[in-house]
Amino acid sequence: MKSVRKKGYRILAAVILIVVLVQSTVWAEETAQSTTINSSAVSLQTPSAILMEASTGTVLFEKNPDEMRSPASITKIMTLLLTFEALEKGRIKLEDEVSTSAYAKSMGGSQVFLDEGEVQTVDTLIKCIAVASGNDASVAIAEYIAGSEQEFVNMMNEKAAQLGMTNTHFLDCCGLSSDSAHHTTARDVAVMSRELITRYPEVYNYTRIWMEDITHVTSRGSQPFTLSSTNKLLKQYQWTTGLKTGSTNTAKYCFSATANRNGIDLIAVIMGAPDPKVRFSEAQVLLDYGFAVTRLYVDENKQMLGDIPVTGGKVDRLAVEPKGAFRYLDVTGADFNQIQKQYLFAETVTAPIERGTEVGYISYSLNGKELGRMPIIASEPVEKAYFVDHLRKLLVKYLI
Repeated sequence: MKSVRKKGYRILAAVILIVVLVQSTVWAEETAQSTTINSSAVSLQTPSAILMEASTGTVLFEKNPDEMRSPASITKIMTLLLTFEALEKGRIKLEDEVSTSAYAKSMGGSQVFLDEGEVQTVDTLIKCIAVASGNDASVAIAEYIAGSEQEFVNMMNEKAAQLGMTNTHFLDCCGLSSDSAHHTTARDVAVMSRELITRYPEVYNYTRIWMEDITHVTSRGSQPFTLSSTNKLLKQYQWTTGLKTGSTNTAKYCFSATANRNGIDLIAVIMGAPDPKVRFSEAQVLLDYGFAVTRLYVDENKQMLGDIPVTGGKVDRLAVEPKGAFRYLDVTGADFNQIQKQYLFAETVTAPIERGTEVGYISYSLNGKELGRMPIIASEPVEKAYFVDHLRKLLVKYLI
């Protein structure tokens, strides 16, 4: 009789404990790498420049990086970014046909000579922008996405604010404006370039094109037109992947150059170079310097981490995994074999838990210094348990 009573007390105590469970907060953190290295070994005529590693955002070299300058056609990096974002969200498709307006046709400067009423696909217009820097193509796609160039420019400025481009303001989508209110900085150009190439690496399918024909189909018939890349590094520097050139009398010669070597993606931004040769040669100098001094540590983190306890859920264990690959850019010649990993989890994880919820992190350290963190996330959702669920658990545990 005593044993039955004792068993009943245990069940009652367990039920009370479940009813008064207190929710706790899951804590996790990821540390971004932000080392800045300036080297006197690099000397540039260009008044404003920056060199950034794309995957970590590490700045390797800078010269007046926050000096506001006219960007010319490197403005189109933001136009391309918003175009790929619209594609990702399904608002437009590559095969969509876009009709050229009279306003788009009227653009001067660099153009691909679209005629009013001429129809080209989104895919072709991206080529016209990325390869030949077509101002008319930029306006055509801006109007297609936003209804008008002005509304698209509003989107550009909103995106710039979201990316923390605090010294940037756009007045048009192609960079024709010589108004001082249309400005950016080398640092901000690197930021938007990084966003474009890391989030939408398919842009390289366009920026790697040296020469390609399109067809103008108008009331006068069909006529081929050859797109020629404005990026001369495609022929001069074997690791080149992109990205965008620009020049006006106000801006002089600008360039956001991207290259990949041994798995490292670099962005070299040149603003205000005195001539096109300096623009390309000094971008190459920066890229060579970056590849010479850097090595990239990558932990792919493809393995599952097992499971951890969860309270207040319909199940008692939660499967967890790393959020993604961890990257650390080294410029000191460190021994990557000495990097240590430590797995740290929240003391209490309480349901409900959504898939992807951060429940801890992996800490990476070298010689006692933390290099960064990678969040550990829930691999699956766990629903909150209610009274009947807790009662079922107790019945299974004590009576079955």
